[in-house]
Amino acid sequence: MQDMKYKPVKAARGTKLTCKGWPQEAAFRMINNNLDPEVAEKPKELIVYGGSGKAARNWDCYHAIVKSLKSLNDDETLLVQSGKPVGIFRTHDYAPRVLIANSNIVPKWATWEKFRQYDKLGLIMFGQMTAGSWIYIGTQGILQGTYETFAAIGEKNFGGDLEGRWILTGGMGGMSGAQPMAGTMAGASILCIEVDEARINRRVKMGYCDVKVKTLDKALKLIKEHTKNKEPISIGLVGNCAEMFPEIFRRGIIPDIVTDQTSAHDELNGYIPEGLTVTEADRLRKKNPREYIDRAYESMVKHCGAMVKFLRAGSIVFDYGNNLRGQAEKGGLKEAFEFPGFVPAYIRPLFCEGKGPFRWVALSGDPADIHVTDDVILKEFKENKSLCRWIKMAHDKVPFQGLPSRICWLGYGERAKFGDIINNLVKKGKIGAPIVIGRDHLDCGSVASPYRETEDMKDGSDAIADWPLLNGLLNAVSGASWVSIHHGGGVGMGNAIHAGMVIVADGSKMMADRLNRVLTNDPGSGVVRHADAGYKDAIKFARNHKIKIPMVKK
Repeated sequence: MQDMKYKPVKAARGTKLTCKGWPQEAAFRMINNNLDPEVAEKPKELIVYGGSGKAARNWDCYHAIVKSLKSLNDDETLLVQSGKPVGIFRTHDYAPRVLIANSNIVPKWATWEKFRQYDKLGLIMFGQMTAGSWIYIGTQGILQGTYETFAAIGEKNFGGDLEGRWILTGGMGGMSGAQPMAGTMAGASILCIEVDEARINRRVKMGYCDVKVKTLDKALKLIKEHTKNKEPISIGLVGNCAEMFPEIFRRGIIPDIVTDQTSAHDELNGYIPEGLTVTEADRLRKKNPREYIDRAYESMVKHCGAMVKFLRAGSIVFDYGNNLRGQAEKGGLKEAFEFPGFVPAYIRPLFCEGKGPFRWVALSGDPADIHVTDDVILKEFKENKSLCRWIKMAHDKVPFQGLPSRICWLGYGERAKFGDIINNLVKKGKIGAPIVIGRDHLDCGSVASPYRETEDMKDGSDAIADWPLLNGLLNAVSGASWVSIHHGGGVGMGNAIHAGMVIVADGSKMMADRLNRVLTNDPGSGVVRHADAGYKDAIKFARNHKIKIPMVKK
């Protein structure tokens, strides 16, 4: 990439179209929103979040994508191959305007080593989940899921809540930066360790973290004071988890909860080994990548090994989906999988009912449009106390990054209902411009990821990757505005296949029909996936909601 090509990118606001239709305009604004300096972690490098998750392969590709979207007709579909626009074909107005495939490699070659070879040749990019599919909304994107996970631990393990408890974790990047606020929202104090001080500064400035400290002694003193007084505090400690986790254990201090969201999935461009500053890490990965990788694995063994020790000492410990356990096992830690992943431990019952992280973005750029939707949820879903509690907290505490947006977990039936409401609000002019509706790839039916979403499936189908492919195909034929199929998000090369969808509510009758189909079928495929795996709750839910499953066992 040539520096001279970089100019800060921001999404357009308002109702004036740059493209030939709102679906194209939405894609145009959302790729730009992903790269907004308020949103992206390293916008100059096209990196949105997750270590190396990019929105486009390079700046030439970005400009070609933008040019293609501006000229794209309402009956055409743009094909994007790992961040590069490769073709435009005539389809029909009901078809997706964009189809995206990111980071997909034939299984035998699906390793980081091969990926990096292809990357050097300019053939591929890492799309993470919502980076390369243009629906990232900043740290809020994982906030509710993290909060709900912490809250579930309080109910399951601590008699109802986390008052007077504390959490130890790592990572304060684009996604992991949600942890400090999520912890205090759930009533706990939380210590987040992050080697990149600039990331802590950013979370403190945005309001996601209360305070930054530079010594472990100061951090532990604050934790002790605030847990004793039952006054939740979030602390960002400048340090390396591979050093700090073992040291905390050595001191005989046992947290109530331990997890981690560092970029452990990528041993070269994500995780930073102990003993290195950010600058030193950048230098070493370029000068001697083999040494860097070896040191990263050594550090992950120490990091994960300390978590195992905390588990044995009585902490509630879980993997938060970054493949730290798999990487530590690869580095030689045999007991890495002693603690579970967060999905089988806390989330799978929600998946059985088609629930997952549903998000929407106001293309007008007006926060008032999101506040209108907040009010609608409080009115239309008032029986869902947990959802309403979240919306109230989000309205009061969560800052917008880039275009105003909101996330909440909605299930089968709820998503279609809310999509119809939003479309009608746009139609009646109560919202200033169309709304983009999407989700994380972490959802009930859109992922095959044995170290995360599909870990420990009831029927042993953890690694069966047909399901996300079917989900992507189903969303495309149901009328989504753009659909993506990715590889490796969250857990790294060779460890996951996942699909995403985005649909635009523009107030039209055609979009009303498409919204109903997409927002019904997308979570419906998740119910089917879990029913097929033998989960009784999913089978019962499918039967009660008349979801057709030809061979489901009664």
